[in-house]
Amino acid sequence: MRAPTLSHLADNVLHFTRLLRAAGLPVGPASTRNAQAALAAVDVLEREQFYWALHAALIRRPEDHELFDQAFRLFWRDPQGADAALALLLPQVRGPAPPVFSRRVSEAWFPPRPAEPVTKPREQEIEATLTFSAEERLRHRDFDQMSAEELAQARKAVRGMTLLLAPRPTRRYTADPRGSKIDLRKTLADSRKTFGDLAPLRFKSRVRRPPPLVVLCDISGSMGRYSEMLLLFLHTLVAARERVHVFLFGTRLTPVTRFLRHKDADAALARCGREVRDWSGGTRLRACLHDFHRHHARRVLGQGATVLLVTDGLDREPDPEDAPSLAQEVARLRRTSRRLIWLNPLLRYAGFEPKARGVKALLANVHEHQPVHDLASLEALGRGLR
Repeated sequence: MRAPTLSHLADNVLHFTRLLRAAGLPVGPASTRNAQAALAAVDVLEREQFYWALHAALIRRPEDHELFDQAFRLFWRDPQGADAALALLLPQVRGPAPPVFSRRVSEAWFPPRPAEPVTKPREQEIEATLTFSAEERLRHRDFDQMSAEELAQARKAVRGMTLLLAPRPTRRYTADPRGSKIDLRKTLADSRKTFGDLAPLRFKSRVRRPPPLVVLCDISGSMGRYSEMLLLFLHTLVAARERVHVFLFGTRLTPVTRFLRHKDADAALARCGREVRDWSGGTRLRACLHDFHRHHARRVLGQGATVLLVTDGLDREPDPEDAPSLAQEVARLRRTSRRLIWLNPLLRYAGFEPKARGVKALLANVHEHQPVHDLASLEALGRGLR
């Protein structure tokens, strides 16, 4: 009875890795061998050991944890209610996927059927004003509801975004023959060469540079797939302009600007995943803002910086009695920045209401409140940053 158990377990591990690959996770034959070797080192009858052995062998990026968890609960469930030893021998029964699973896992579990060939072409008249192209549908598709194929197309679209950001005048001046202001110092210096005789006037104009941009991005579990797409957008943003500072926060604040300067977007995101320890965890928004003001604000908020606060506002930490509250921290961030823009994925819901404590504190202290959940919202943000 032992040999059939191991044989069925190896086959099921192979099918499970194929499910993960169909959902968009980077697993291959080597991952399958590693998973089988990991299961040989643990007690497969203990579900927790079984889960974490597969997790350690198959998952390399923190953002893939949620998809792995959904696929594990869908694939390794026991349809007959038997014990774990018998469940390894049972074939997996494909039933309806629960609605809590993401669209990528659901489509990997139920691959779309090929369209039946049409025997007779039928002529139909379609009102063109009421139709949308595939690209238009993709632009307005929620990131969290995208299939693996749509998500790959969205990543490609985000990488290809061009951000033409308009510079703003600073306090510094530079020599400019067409400038509107006379450069007295340069003019007097040139007059010495003519021993006080008339000298041509020299002009100057203000130096124009894009204002600093500071991004505080939430990577807690409630942000889900939005964090990954926003990081791709921020990678494009860092490459497009200077003086961009990016911080990720969940339960702690982590600066990641130097990681995002890598030219390869996948390598940059992988480095962020290795360095950030609180990925897909809880949210301590007040504590992270306090840490930002204490250690980073003086350095990055100079010269009229614009701040993008990317979060759903669901702070799970109560305000302490001996420290500034969340509302006070956000008000301080507004005072020290040129413009504070809150990007909230929850605005995708038509019936969104500011009922949570953190949402109320943020909404009362920001200049703008915008959605960020699809390609159209990212394009609108890029246009706004010009």
